[in-house]
Amino acid sequence: MIDVLLTHSNHVYYDRKQVRKMQPYPPLQTLLAAAALRRQGYRVAIFDPTLEPPEPGFALALAQHRPRLVAVCEDNFNFLTKMCLLRNRELAHSMAAAARRAGVPAFVNGSDSSSHAAEYLAAGFDYVVIGEVEAAIVETAELLLEARGSPEQIRGLAFWDGGRVRYTPHRAPIADLDSLPAPAWDLVDAEPYRRAWHSAHGYFSLNMVSSRGCPYRCNWCAKPIWGDTYHCRSAALVAQEMLELKHRFQPDHLWFADDIFALSQQWTREFAAAVESLGAQVPFRMQSRCDLMTRPTVEALRRAGCTEVWMGVESGSQEVLDAMDKGTRVWQAFEARENLRRHGIRACYFLQFGYPGETWTEIEKTIALVRQTQPDDIGVSVSYPLPGTEFHRMVSSQLGPKGNWADSDDLDMMFQGAFSTEFYRALADALHTEVRTGAAARDAWAAVDALRETSARKMPLWISC
Repeated sequence: MIDVLLTHSNHVYYDRKQVRKMQPYPPLQTLLAAAALRRQGYRVAIFDPTLEPPEPGFALALAQHRPRLVAVCEDNFNFLTKMCLLRNRELAHSMAAAARRAGVPAFVNGSDSSSHAAEYLAAGFDYVVIGEVEAAIVETAELLLEARGSPEQIRGLAFWDGGRVRYTPHRAPIADLDSLPAPAWDLVDAEPYRRAWHSAHGYFSLNMVSSRGCPYRCNWCAKPIWGDTYHCRSAALVAQEMLELKHRFQPDHLWFADDIFALSQQWTREFAAAVESLGAQVPFRMQSRCDLMTRPTVEALRRAGCTEVWMGVESGSQEVLDAMDKGTRVWQAFEARENLRRHGIRACYFLQFGYPGETWTEIEKTIALVRQTQPDDIGVSVSYPLPGTEFHRMVSSQLGPKGNWADSDDLDMMFQGAFSTEFYRALADALHTEVRTGAAARDAWAAVDALRETSARKMPLWISC
């Protein structure tokens, strides 16, 4: 018997797009939560459903470990968790039901449960931990396992109280990230991940983080875990962890799962120096903003081992960027692309179509930006209204019964956009084909043209733009 069985609800094979990509990563936040419990003396185990059949696997884990408590702790560093996908929610609910059948209390933490606490409580969870998890998971374990304190005394908790959901006061995020324990890597089997990566790509990638949160205020970005706060670990400690992963797992590649990596030019220089001093270099990719990819920062990133940067470019239209409260200028994408090219670092763009006010004219500007700067890769999405954002409030009156995408390949227009869902899917396919093949992709653009609203002057897209 153990004290706490931790799990999460991200199963790769429930997501069409992730099956095609096959870039699975261990649940880093879940491992950190497990380490926090261990530090307080609790016996813990993890059931990782990422690559395993989730429902029978979780039932088997309950029978084998006979836990006193179940914690469905999502990987808050995984963008799929942040997307609040329906299939992930359904899996989490099934885990709550299984725990209840076994007579084991359960609580949950994650972006979706933080925004939809009532639904998760109705599904069978005893508590929803809202926001950052490490301190709250220990206090909740003390409450449920040792009857220490009361739920009202735990910040960042939601629970039923007289037939309604009661929320305790907000819990501030941890400022000193260096005080956290290292992830409990021994609780997860890295070999299935290694096999999946090698089979699909010929190399093995692992994940780590250097910071939490994002201080920028794009009005479509939901932030139920850290809000607008941003805290960073010391550069030396991050470099040391990089070295430990290098020795322990021999990864060929690393993914820094930060919302914003290298926010500070000074921190990035310190990180590069620490990595060089320790000999900790492992090729890595990360995500940031185009306005942060200055020459000194990019030079330091290259010294640290960076090979690929994903930037939230979003649009080639300044009008759209301003409407999003993005805080960047179109010219900064051009400058960032050149800075990264100069140091041999792949430049990749996140693009977003369908934001209110965007017309075919603005879409053409984004297509032109892509063609002029020639990024190494792109990720394309449509504007997706999530609760708690200004964007969601703007379009709330237009939303139908479907409140979330089923999986990351959904791309369903949830509000009244300028074009149909089919148009945006065709647009994403055409841009992906052109960027990844370097060809004109005339057939793909013809499909976009066929779905576009008829205009006064109409000519094939591959010619007109």
